[in-house]
Formats: sequence, structure tokens, C-alpha cells
Amino acid sequence: MEKIGITMGDPAGVGPEISVKALASNVDYLNNAIIFGSTSIINFYVNLLNLDYKVNSITKPSEFKSGYINVLNVMDLSFDDIKIGEVSPTAGAAAYKYVESAIQFSLNREIGPVVTAPLNKEALHLGGYNFDGHTEIFATLTNTKKYTMMLWSERLSVVHVSTHVALREACNRVKKDRVMECIELAHDALIKLGVTNPKIAVAGLNPHSGEAGLFGNEDMDEIVPAVNEKKAQGYNVEGPVPPDTVFLKASQGKYDIVVAMYHDQGHIPMKLLAFDSGVNVTLGLPIIRTSVDHGTAFDIAGKGIAKEESMLWAIKLGIQFSRNS
Repeated sequence: MEKIGITMGDPAGVGPEISVKALASNVDYLNNAIIFGSTSIINFYVNLLNLDYKVNSITKPSEFKSGYINVLNVMDLSFDDIKIGEVSPTAGAAAYKYVESAIQFSLNREIGPVVTAPLNKEALHLGGYNFDGHTEIFATLTNTKKYTMMLWSERLSVVHVSTHVALREACNRVKKDRVMECIELAHDALIKLGVTNPKIAVAGLNPHSGEAGLFGNEDMDEIVPAVNEKKAQGYNVEGPVPPDTVFLKASQGKYDIVVAMYHDQGHIPMKLLAFDSGVNVTLGLPIIRTSVDHGTAFDIAGKGIAKEESMLWAIKLGIQFSRNS
């Protein structure tokens, strides 16, 4: 198995805790994963959780030791430098540096998949890194132009035409070429996950998918031509399917994945059905990136009660992508 890089996220949030808990609960992951973060903070959580494992602080993957919680010490912050559960430019900058380091080692093929714990966007910006989130960091640092966010779970999976933009701007981004791009990325991702001839639904943008132009023209002018062209190319795709029923149909098995038109259209059903088990994947990158599908949870950080289920799923899916890429 390739070594897995886990970025511990914002050190003031739950990322360090769920990273440690995930490795402590699965010896195979423990013996094949490196946490990119701060040794002192990982030690804090090892002690908080009364774990028997020792921490091996390293500067490169070749220093890895089996049987330890291996931490590539990117920035050795401690809780003397930041406060648990609070937004901090220091923590935001550190979270970026963890990701930057893991991406570089993955591009150099010194590690395989990169699995990310959550960062805080306000802290990230205060730290001097004006990205909308992980997806945009990965795309920029890997020089990737065509990419999308996929949310995966056993019950429902979605990809997004747009994510972190204002709703008015999201409507403007519903364009034929972008919709076709997302259909292709969704299809290729599911093939790698072992789905034969994936059934893809493309959600409409407007109520009733525009009702033949009564409620907006984007569905007729942009989505229909995109779907028809991909059908002609042999893709198993339907749409635009009215957005108020498409996710129900997908969760019942009619479709393997839904192309959502904007952030909340895809995120709301996913978080309703799979809040603790959903995985965020960036498609189109030259490396593999998966992530938990939740935020930094500052309100419970440092209390030892954060759930690691989404992190375990993210690691599992990263390994699966790696084996089939």
C-alpha cells in the first residue's frame, strides 16, 4: 500500500483529534499513514485520549516507523501559540502549510493519496491564503484547470458545477461546457470505484427544470444540450431531472450519481443522508485527494468527543481510488 498523507486541518479544530482516533482504531491505516501537522498538538491528543501509541516526529516519509503515529512536523505549533476552538491567523497559515507539504510529497510520488481534515476558511484568509477552500488549494498547487467537487457516500453521491460562489454567480456558471465536464469527471470517478456503466442524473437548475422556459431558460439553453451531446457520445446520462426529486431517485438506486448545479443543491441532501459517513473528493487532479465532509467544529474541539467516522471513510475511499488509478 502507498503511504497515505493525512493533513490534520486547522489545529484549533477537531482535525487533529479525528486524525489520531482514525489511526488508533485501524492498525492497517496506522502502519501506512503519515499525519502532516504539528507534533506537539498530536501529542496533546494522544495524551488526552489515553492512547498507548507513541508519536514518531519526522521530516520526510522515508523516516516512517511502523507501530507509531507518524507525524511529518510541518509547523511545530502548540496550544501556547493558539487557543483550542478559536479562529487564528497562525492556525490558518499552519493548516495551509500542512496541505502544501502533503501535495508536494504526493506530486513527487513519495506518498500516495492525500486525505484532509477540515480547515477554517476565515482563519485561512487571516493567515494570508485567500482560497475558498481545499478544492481550490489543490487545483492551484497542482495546476489543474478542469476539476470538480464530489461528495460520496454509500447512499448518495453528487458532483458540483459550482461550489463556493454566491448563488447569483452560481446561476451564471451553469454553462453547457461546464456541465459536460462534470458529467465526464463523475463518470470517470465511478469507473475507478468499480461501477460499470454509471447511471448519471443531471439536476435541473430551476424549479421543475425550468418548465419549458416558464421559470428560467438555463435548463433549456445549457443543460439540455450538454446532456444530449454526452448521450450521443455514449454516456448513460439523463437530465435535466427536476431538482426536487432527483436526489430521492438517486438515493433509491435509480442513479449512481447526480450532477448538482450549485453548492447547497448537492450538499443539503448529502448532509441529510450521510453527515457522518460522507467523503469529499476533488476530481480531475493528478493526485488523489479525499476529505471528511464536515467542518472544524470549534465548539467541541479539544473535548475528546469528535467522531472519526468520516475520516475513516475518507481514508478508505482514498485507498480505493489509489488502487484503481
